[in-house]
Amino acid sequence: MAAFRKNRTKIWVGAVSLLLVFYLVVSFQRSVLLLLDSNPAAQAIGAAYLVLPIIGAWALIRELLFGARTEQMAKVLEAEGGLPVDELPRTPAGRIVRSAADAEFEKYRAEAEAAPEDWRSWFRLSCAYDAAGDRKRARASMRDAVKLFRGKVPA
Repeated sequence: MAAFRKNRTKIWVGAVSLLLVFYLVVSFQRSVLLLLDSNPAAQAIGAAYLVLPIIGAWALIRELLFGARTEQMAKVLEAEGGLPVDELPRTPAGRIVRSAADAEFEKYRAEAEAAPEDWRSWFRLSCAYDAAGDRKRARASMRDAVKLFRGKVPA
C-alpha cells in the first residue's frame, strides 16, 4: 500500500497515457480506413483525421519527457538539499494562503534574477509560481529550468 501512495501520480499518468495511446491507435486505424475509401470526401476526412494521432503522439511524448526531466531535476535538488520547503500556511480547506505564497514568491523571483543562468533558481521560481496559483508561469519557468539543466540557453 505504501508503494501505491508513493507512486500514485506515476500510476495515474501511466493509466491516462495508456488510454491516450489506445485512442491514438483507434484514430489512426479509422483514418486509414477513411483514406482507403473510394469516396473523395471520405479520403479528405481520413487525411484530416490522420493529423490527430500525430499531434496527440507528439504532445504525449513531449509531456512525458517534461515530467521525467522535472523529476530528474527534483532528485538532484533533493540530494543537494536545495528543494524549496513547503511551510506555507494553508486554509482549513488545504489551499495555500495566497498572501503567504506571494511573499515567498518574491524571494524566489529575486533569486532567479540574481542567477538567471542557474536552473536551480528557475526550478524554485517555478515552485513559487505554482504555490501562488500561476500555473502558466510555473510551466514556463520550469521549461527554462529544463533548458538550462540540459545545457541549452532559454529564449
